[in-house]
Parts: sequence; structure tokens; C-alpha cells
Amino acid sequence: MISRLLKISFSLITAVFIYTSAEACTNVLVSKGASADGSIMITYAADSHALYGEVYFHPAGMFPKDAMLDVVNWDNGKYIGQISQIRNTYQTVGNMNEHQVMITETTYGGRSELEDPDGGIDYGGLIYITLQRAKTAREAIQIIADLANEYGYASEGESFSVGDKNEAWIMELIGKGSNKNRKGINTRKGIVWAAAKVPDGYICAHANQARINHIDFSDKNHENWMWAEDVVDFAREMKYFKGKDEDFSFCDSYAPLTFGGARGCEARVWSAFNILGEGVIGGKDANEYLDYAMGYNLKNKMPLFTKPAQKVTLKALSNVMRDHYEGTPMDMTKDVGAGGHQCPYRWRPMGFKVDGNTYVQERAIATQQTGFWILCQARNWLPDEIGGILWFGVDDAATSALTPIYTSCTRTPVCLREGNGNMVTYSPTSLFWLSNRIAQFAYLMYNRVQPVVRAHADAHELKCIEEVKDIDANALKMYKVGEEPNMELRRYLTNYSCKAANELFQDWSNLNNFLLVKFMDGNIKYQNEDGSFTTNGNTNVIPKFPAQPGYTKEWYERIAKDHGKTLMVPTSDKN
Repeated sequence: MISRLLKISFSLITAVFIYTSAEACTNVLVSKGASADGSIMITYAADSHALYGEVYFHPAGMFPKDAMLDVVNWDNGKYIGQISQIRNTYQTVGNMNEHQVMITETTYGGRSELEDPDGGIDYGGLIYITLQRAKTAREAIQIIADLANEYGYASEGESFSVGDKNEAWIMELIGKGSNKNRKGINTRKGIVWAAAKVPDGYICAHANQARINHIDFSDKNHENWMWAEDVVDFAREMKYFKGKDEDFSFCDSYAPLTFGGARGCEARVWSAFNILGEGVIGGKDANEYLDYAMGYNLKNKMPLFTKPAQKVTLKALSNVMRDHYEGTPMDMTKDVGAGGHQCPYRWRPMGFKVDGNTYVQERAIATQQTGFWILCQARNWLPDEIGGILWFGVDDAATSALTPIYTSCTRTPVCLREGNGNMVTYSPTSLFWLSNRIAQFAYLMYNRVQPVVRAHADAHELKCIEEVKDIDANALKMYKVGEEPNMELRRYLTNYSCKAANELFQDWSNLNNFLLVKFMDGNIKYQNEDGSFTTNGNTNVIPKFPAQPGYTKEWYERIAKDHGKTLMVPTSDKN
């Protein structure tokens, strides 16, 4: 495998990994038949070195005829222009709306010549504006296509996860570039796209690489497939594809796979499938696709969908988002980059050179540059006011916790509210900044600190999962058919959502203080059975002399190999 790697263009690898380090997110989609409780679930790690973790909240609105809506680029805050506003919009909470519709994304880029510099709506605008307008996933897919075609698409190639309380879809789209006529009108304005429904009982995932391969064009009623009418013809026009429709591949035509696309992106899909499939992907041993995931055999494509080994629980799905390739050849705790505390993180950039050779840093699902991560849950056996829950977390999924927010809430928790701090303004009441403080501590002594943080995250999530059962039952008693809005019900769900988030903030505040006392200066203070710190027996303010575990055995061996001649104690002094 290594010999094959060395034959790959090093300049291409470096370029690809510089890109994926900037825009790198992960989605996992779970159909009703694949989930333990029959809900639709979609996860999203919104990863960006400049993205702040906060809950976007937009109440339902009524607007006058001919009202206009400003469009601002979600990535960089640049004003793009205006589009027509509709008369009535739905409430949105993060990446879900009041009808349990959910939309998340990963950027795959694709062919650069298909970007439209004059596009009127970016991918973030497509997500959050569509959520204000769609009552179903299918409706959302059509609205996305219509908006992009009417105003022009201002972003790179995107994979969208689109779901509601009954269905989950993967939608992939890309612009058509710019080809202005004499009047300055772009004759290619709009997008080409394809969408596939996740079959019941299956899961799907995408992570910054286009994944829709062959499209079933025989599905004339669009039960399981939808596509742009010119999705094949445009590829032929651009000379990306020649052949029969049945041989057409969206991903091969519009986003050809490279080593970097496999290693930095498809590898995360492989890992999610491997975990939930318990070593089986598409009926095969997951290791049969390992050469593909690692970028050595790009023809050995994984299936778009796979069956999980067991029905997927909410907790199991949240744990997938904490993966660092543990137990695989890409496990980042095993090489010297992990340091003396088995840290599964590599600071950017994702590629580096030594002696003329180019190497890669792994890009796992859990990563340090996460702004927020979510698990959207839609439940069709409950009224929309109760059924939709946005499980929301901030910063790195491996060192943070999800907390439930009902999508009918009337306000968001203060610690997660928009405007409570930003990426250049610290706020002591922001869960994002508090979570980052804890994460930075964990990265220093990962194998010591992270298990403590993880125990707290698990405790909060498991507690909330149980609480939600009672909250649902109580809310159903308050629910009154035909009474909209049911403000008593909405206040009840709002109060619980805020209470749960506030409890997490308080627990994290206490944890932050505890970690400093417990692990200060690389030492580990002893604790009594009741959790208090053990003192020296003479006074209550001086601790028992702390444990000093140092580093891992492997790290000491590497130090000795690297610098042993200088550090070695003479034989006569060893005792």
C-alpha cells in the first residue's frame, strides 16, 4: 500500500488536504427502519476554523407582498444580494424547522470551473431559507433546486442531507459555472443535481466527497430518486461524460475522486459504516473497502447505503460522531504525532513535507475545529410541536455533550443563543467558549483528561434521553388538536430545553474547575470515595503527594531513540 501511495502526485495530495482542512464536515443519515425507535436521525458536524457555535433561531413570520430577503454568505458574512420573500415562513431552530424538516451539509467542491462568481444564493442560504419554506423533505429538495436555478448558485459542490419525519434523502448539487452572453447574462445560471432516498432499514453518510454514483432513471415517479432534467446532458456538454444514461455517475462526472478525497473524506464514511455495521459494509467485510478509504484503490467504491448491524440508538449515533479511527490502521493515537498522552489530533495543515516527500495527517470525524455538532431527530408518531428535537452540541464532539432543544420552543438557551460571544469575542456565559476551554485542557493530557470529560458528556446525554420520555408524555397531555399555536405546550417544551442546557453549562463550569485542580502541572491528585480530594493527613489544605504518571511507554522509547545520547544516565549513576 505504501508503495502505491508514493506513486501519487504529491502536489495533488497537498492541494487536496489544504482544501479539506478548510471545509470539512460529516453527516450520517438513519432511516426509520434502521433506528431503534423508528425516528429519522441526521447528524452534522459543522467544521470550520472560523465558525462559532450557537443556535440559529428564526420564529415563523408574516411578510407583505413584494417583500425582499437579504442573502448573506454563511461562510464569510459577505452580503450577496436580495431574493423575493414569501408571505409566510416557518419557525426554524438550528438546522430543523417546526414541521420536523432537517437539512445539513458537507462541501465536496467538485470541478472548480462550475463555480458561478455572480451567484445569488450560497449553500448556507439554501439551507436556512429552505427550512423556512418547506413542510417535507421532498418539498425542500425542490425548493433548493428552484432557488438555485432562479437566483444562481454562489458556492461549490455540496452534499445535502434532507429529512423529515418519514424520509431521509442525500442530495448532491453543483453549479454550472459562468458563460455570459453579450448582454452580460449568464446562460448557465443554476445547478445540476441528484437526490436519493435512504432505503428503509439502511443508513447513509457523506463527508466532503460526492457519493451518488449511478442514478435509477427508470424511477419515473421519483419514489426513490430525483434529479435535474439536464444532469446527464450538461455533463456531456462539458465533456465530463460520454456514454449511455444508465452508465452515468454523478460523482465521477462532477467531482472525480482523488487520493485526498478518499483519505480525508471517504475514510470518515468508511469509519461510520464500519462502526454501525460492526465490521460489515454492504454485506462485505469492511476491511475489503479499507484500500479505498485509505486512497490506494479508488475503483473499489463503497456502496451509497449500508445496513447497520443493529437498530441505531440516539446514543450510539452520537458516539459515532466522536470517532478518531480508533482500532483501525488510521488510528491517530498510535504514531509519534500522538505525543506522550495518545492525543488523536493533528493541528493543521493536513499535509507536510520532509526530505522532499509529502505526507498526510488523518482527518477523523471528531475534530478540533468543530463550530457546532447536532443530531436532528424527527418522530412521526408525535405531533410536530413535540416530535422534532435538535440535539445540539458545541466544539469538538469528543469533548462536548449534546443537549435537547425542541423545535417548537419560543426561545433558545442563553448559553447557546445567537450573539452571546463570537469567534473574536469571549463570553463567560457561552457554552462554546466553556467547551473550548475544557477541550484545550483535554488535548494537553488526552489519555488522562478525556475519559473524565467523556463520562460527564455521557451522563448528560443519557439523563436527557430518559427525561425526554417523560417530557414527551407530559406534552402529549397538553396537546390540543387544532389549537395553534399551543402556547402552554410550547412554553413547557421551551422551559425544559433551556433547563437542560443550563444544567449542562453548570456541569461544564464545575468540570472546568475540577480539571484544573485535579490535573494541574501534569500531576494527578488523589480522590476519596466521595469525590473530595485526599489531603496529606496533617491539614485539609495540602493534598496527598500527587501521582505523577508521566508519559506513555512508547513515548519514552521514542525520546530515548531520538535524544538518548544526551539524556542517558551513566551506568555508575543508575542506582
